[in-house]
Amino acid sequence: MKNQSSARAGYDTFLWYREAAERGNPYAQFNLGLVYKKGQDVARDEVRAFYWMSKAAQQGLAFAQNHLGVMYFNGRGVAHNDKEAVRWFRAAALQGEVSAQQNLGQMYKKGRGVARNDETALSWFYRASEQGVASAQTLLGEAYVHGHGVRRNYPLALAWFRKAALQNDASAQLNLGLMYKHGHGVARNDGQALAWFRQAAAQGCAVAQRLVGVAYAEGQGVAADQLRAYAWLLRAAEQEDADAQFNLGIMLANGKGVDRDDELAFTWYRRAAESGHVLAQYNLGGMYARGRGVARDEQRALEWYRLAAEQGAPNAQFNVGVMYANGHGVAKDEARAVAWYRCAAEQGDASAQNNLGVMYANGLGVARDEELAVSWYGKAAEQGHALAQFNLGGMYGSGRGVARDDEKSCMWLTLAAEASDLAAASNRKKSDLALTPQAIEAANEQARRWRATHATQVRPA
Repeated sequence: MKNQSSARAGYDTFLWYREAAERGNPYAQFNLGLVYKKGQDVARDEVRAFYWMSKAAQQGLAFAQNHLGVMYFNGRGVAHNDKEAVRWFRAAALQGEVSAQQNLGQMYKKGRGVARNDETALSWFYRASEQGVASAQTLLGEAYVHGHGVRRNYPLALAWFRKAALQNDASAQLNLGLMYKHGHGVARNDGQALAWFRQAAAQGCAVAQRLVGVAYAEGQGVAADQLRAYAWLLRAAEQEDADAQFNLGIMLANGKGVDRDDELAFTWYRRAAESGHVLAQYNLGGMYARGRGVARDEQRALEWYRLAAEQGAPNAQFNVGVMYANGHGVAKDEARAVAWYRCAAEQGDASAQNNLGVMYANGLGVARDEELAVSWYGKAAEQGHALAQFNLGGMYGSGRGVARDDEKSCMWLTLAAEASDLAAASNRKKSDLALTPQAIEAANEQARRWRATHATQVRPA
């Protein structure tokens, strides 16, 4: 009976709104529009909602004007029209309607229905912020952080984020945590960062949940706890946070804090990869290439490596080059291998630089050019790449692409041999037989000087 009574009362209210709206009462028109928009006590009808909302807006009712702008923006009850949305947001904003002020600022920020203008966006966010709107205060803080429409100012950003965070705005809490995490406008404090991340995470903010997980995983502001890290990352991952999905894949693939589970790692890598996460795409390619968590499939491995490579990942570009060079998962194509090696080599990838040197030295997929081979070997060798050091030593020893220099040859072979390159060790012994004791000592001294200036750059072959 109570439900029937409530339904009857609701319908009576609807009838009252309709009668008053038809007599021209703007408040009744607005409320009637809301009833149709929400489907309260009457069938939902967005076209009728738009009709009555526009009637109220045309009579100057600010909150109706803002609602009308939203309907134009979303294409609800009327065709989508950003310019009309801006027109109605502006009409309401000029009357001091705070939601419209924020909405108008967003239109200027995004360049929707109006030329993009960060300064004008900032001015509208400021008006709404001064009236205490937390979401506008967060947007104002973000403008100060990134220097959009105003000179970058971390202390002011911090102040606005704090105002909004204390109103329980999750985005502000997240941003405030990031300020503490990176020491922007405030002394770096992992404990404070985590405290704000927790508050945002408790409201369901996926990014904050992921950052809480990372804090537990790495012991930032709290004792490391891999199980809690996994639990928080899982919450974020289930909300399709790609970074959290990738991190879960890492934990499961390495058995870090949880039992190793290649199949589940593969699943999380794939979900992140399908959303465009470049490192997940690379790792997913590796899972297919090695048959971890999925049947080995070189063709699928190449597909995922190539997606990461096309996003500019040098390690993926190198792997694509290797697969074309060897015909793994694709027809052998040395010219394409060279192209991919070059992409990675130009980004400083030492393995790609070495392989590009090999291609030039042997005329594979490119015209033979021993001087370029020496150049690329040299770039990789200087990064401590043992195989490149061996190759460069060979070029100096034979005078290919560079003037013959037995001391430099011996130096590079020595460095390569120290990285357990057996061929380099063997060649070093042979070169010793052809050198004087003074030349050997000079080569060893060059190797010592190189090690002193490249202490952190030793790489395996």
